[in-house]
Amino acid sequence: MTRPSNTDAIEKGTGRDWSEWIDLLDSAGAKGLPHNEIARLIQDEWGTTGWWAQSVTVAYEQQIGRRVPGQDCNGEFSVSVSKTLTGTMDEALSSWVTLVGGRTEFSDVAIFGDAAVSATEKWRYWRCTLEDGTRVGVTIHQKSPDRATLGIGHEKLESADAVEHWRPFWKTLVAELGD
Repeated sequence: MTRPSNTDAIEKGTGRDWSEWIDLLDSAGAKGLPHNEIARLIQDEWGTTGWWAQSVTVAYEQQIGRRVPGQDCNGEFSVSVSKTLTGTMDEALSSWVTLVGGRTEFSDVAIFGDAAVSATEKWRYWRCTLEDGTRVGVTIHQKSPDRATLGIGHEKLESADAVEHWRPFWKTLVAELGD
């Protein structure tokens, strides 16, 4: 079943009641369609595009029991947290590298190999793989001239329980970065 907060946001963002979305999608045979075709149907038939089309699709898949919160369309789970920091994206990356640079593990799961750092004009990245096969990616972008947003995404988790384990861990760690 879909979390009520998701459907409230969808109703506000799309201008349609959640019950209307369910009726439209059920009538169009969406239960038998894969994720990408449901999203395309939402865009083509009802003009809801981009992020909102994906949000409606995910919530619908949760509604019909195809996935649970935190699960992607391939059956894998992920968790993400973010924080806006004072300074540039290079300063945010430097703060992150200083915070985690000497670590050999996160929450008792060893880091496998070396972390990778890369950059583009608009983004800074830090990535590593953990011994359990999950991946951690940090993305940083400039939100305003004096603020950068750092986001942590932890992918390939095995269950909703793993999401609930890692979410508070990452929130606590990112809080150590200050403002």
